[in-house]
Amino acid sequence: MDARTDPAPPIVDVPAATPTDRAWLDEAVRRIQADANRSADTHLVQIPVPGLPEVDVYLKDESTHPTGSLKHRLARSLFLYALCNGELREGTTVIEASSGSTAVSEAYFARMLELPFIAVMARTTSAEKIALIEREGGQCHLVDDAGEVYDVARKLAVERAGHYLDQFTYAERATDWRGNNNIAESVFEQMALERHPVPHWVVVGAGTGGTSATIGRYVRYRGLASKVCVVDPERSAFLPAFRGDDAGVAAACGSRIEGIGRPRVEPSFVPTVVDRMMLVPDAASVAAMRFLNDRTGRRAGASTGTNLYGVLRLGCELTARGESGSIVSLLCDGAERYAATYDDDAWLASRGLDLAPYTAVLQRAWDDGVWTG
Repeated sequence: MDARTDPAPPIVDVPAATPTDRAWLDEAVRRIQADANRSADTHLVQIPVPGLPEVDVYLKDESTHPTGSLKHRLARSLFLYALCNGELREGTTVIEASSGSTAVSEAYFARMLELPFIAVMARTTSAEKIALIEREGGQCHLVDDAGEVYDVARKLAVERAGHYLDQFTYAERATDWRGNNNIAESVFEQMALERHPVPHWVVVGAGTGGTSATIGRYVRYRGLASKVCVVDPERSAFLPAFRGDDAGVAAACGSRIEGIGRPRVEPSFVPTVVDRMMLVPDAASVAAMRFLNDRTGRRAGASTGTNLYGVLRLGCELTARGESGSIVSLLCDGAERYAATYDDDAWLASRGLDLAPYTAVLQRAWDDGVWTG
């Protein structure tokens, strides 16, 4: 028989194996969007640096989010991404691999949607972060090796018939980098009336890599001259990967600076939109965290210290070349999460972290605009 005369195959409707209850989904999305709608944007704070009169320094204070850190934005985006992809349903157990702050924010959103939440984290995660997750109703599953968090989270998701949010894969795609009030759009709108409205540098650390990807893509999309500098702590895989050092990537074991630096190159890290990477020693990060408090009264965590160390170095470089401009970075979270670690002299001594040499570098940069590091 001529194939063209064959009868058409019957139309068969195949329902989804696990259909999402649209009424529940619509309500879940409404709750998250309502939370965003009643939350003000974070402040962009100018930080006067006496030694850099021609370089304007700004920190976007992400500690003022309802869950106290930059990761509030990411958690909201990850939940919306999972919901709108049909991966979360009423009663689904939500699971995440985290160094702490993302899990705090995700526990908040899980409680909002009345979903069970489990955070898989290294046993070295600060007790303050663990307490915050538990306060939001989440559970903490601690592992001995930070490199185990991914596989353990994936395994738990299978065992609990849950959903692994996987921030390290989805951070760069869950956020709309073209706008929609992402952190890049917010920064540039807030800079519009400043002396140098287009920053010479935007300085960020990399945990997932999502923030640097969002900002790097945004400045290219908008045709802006700003460059992105990623500051990376010791023991992280990101900087070795950026410079093509395979041995350095293999030797990476994860940072002592919570929230940034990873033992592997995460899928969300997009090196092609990064203009420069800078290694910041762990002791320098903590020294800068404390220095910021001493000079401005702003109490931030050590990842903010990593950012500040990079900002001051770049500011001194601009000054040495006789250039002016602005530099923007992030105040990622507050120091109260690290009272028993970075704010504890005994803890630092037990890990061989000597802040004095880096404090001297910071003082010279701050007071005189000269980089001696």
